[in-house]
Amino acid sequence: MSETRKKAGSGTYFITGYPGFIGKRLVEHIAREDPKGHIFALVQPKALKEAQKHASRLKGATVELLTGDVVDMHLGLSGEEYQRLCERVTDIFHLAAVAQLGVPKDTAWRVNVDGTRNMLELARDCERLSRFNHFSTCYVSGDRVGVIAEDELDRGQGFRNPYEETKFQAERLVMRASATLPVTIFRPSSVVGDSRTGEIDKFEGPYYLGILLVTSPLVVPLPLPGNGVAPLNVVPVDFVVDAVLRLSKDPRAAGRTFHLVDPNPMSARRVYELIAEKANKKLPRFNLSARAADVMLRLPVLEKLARPQRAAISYVNHLAIYNCHNTLELLDGTGVRCPPLSAYLDQLVTYVREQYRKRREGSEVEDPLDHGPATEREDGGAAAARSGH
Repeated sequence: MSETRKKAGSGTYFITGYPGFIGKRLVEHIAREDPKGHIFALVQPKALKEAQKHASRLKGATVELLTGDVVDMHLGLSGEEYQRLCERVTDIFHLAAVAQLGVPKDTAWRVNVDGTRNMLELARDCERLSRFNHFSTCYVSGDRVGVIAEDELDRGQGFRNPYEETKFQAERLVMRASATLPVTIFRPSSVVGDSRTGEIDKFEGPYYLGILLVTSPLVVPLPLPGNGVAPLNVVPVDFVVDAVLRLSKDPRAAGRTFHLVDPNPMSARRVYELIAEKANKKLPRFNLSARAADVMLRLPVLEKLARPQRAAISYVNHLAIYNCHNTLELLDGTGVRCPPLSAYLDQLVTYVREQYRKRREGSEVEDPLDHGPATEREDGGAAAARSGH
């Protein structure tokens, strides 16, 4: 880190994945924390209006939107724009990704692997770079079970979908680049809403599958897929952003990987029971196999509810335990910690119910359940099983 930056305390940041759910939070946080800083945000043309609207409300650091795409050569930027980044950027946060579980492999590869390769090329050209922060996912562990350490990546695992596989391949590229670049890798588990407000942009992934199972139009809540003994690891978006910013400034974090996870997750069954209690329902005592649950979720009354959720079923019964030693060590004493789900479950459920209520009353609110297997990107505002993005 240059002496000038140490004294000034201000940085020049380059962020991809804006205005996605985590990207927006990250930009807000940086703008607040470094009011004299400058933030360049790469925005896909189709998301420019939303990005402009969000950026116009920010206070603090200067936010400059650059239209482009990580999949294009030089990120689709003009020569002058690219050169300015190379001369000024001190911190890169690479969030842009295709995160849908059911997306075609070639689409996921182009964005997640080729896009990351393009970002690393930029990083090598950045004269003042102090950190390349890469957003991966703890699900790069694929079908591995048992305890998974932060310094483990390739253990011969298989993958359940192109999302996991392409994020794994992207992380391999970043790991190789760490020999010559100051790299930090973040692996969140399933990112859910804000722990204070419950706010989330899309209702997808294993946690939201739980909310849908017990708040579905059926009088009796659906049984849990599988036996539910596996931990259901979720993290609120505010913890993810706080932890990332703190670690991105910590010299000890360079060259290391961090699991951004709940260190003490509840079992899937316990989570579903708590959600059911809040809906004044009881979970049936019997369980469904994952396959039977998939069939049931295709029934006409539930098909619309469940389209984005079906791919998440395999995550409900996966006995993977994500060790987060690095994260706990470096965040110790900072006041940044992952709250237990039980502490903010009320806020999450209340937010979802409020969205349903607005929908029923015909308010101008996007139907949180009415979106099919989209291939929208994080930088366009959609989310995935939220496995990391």
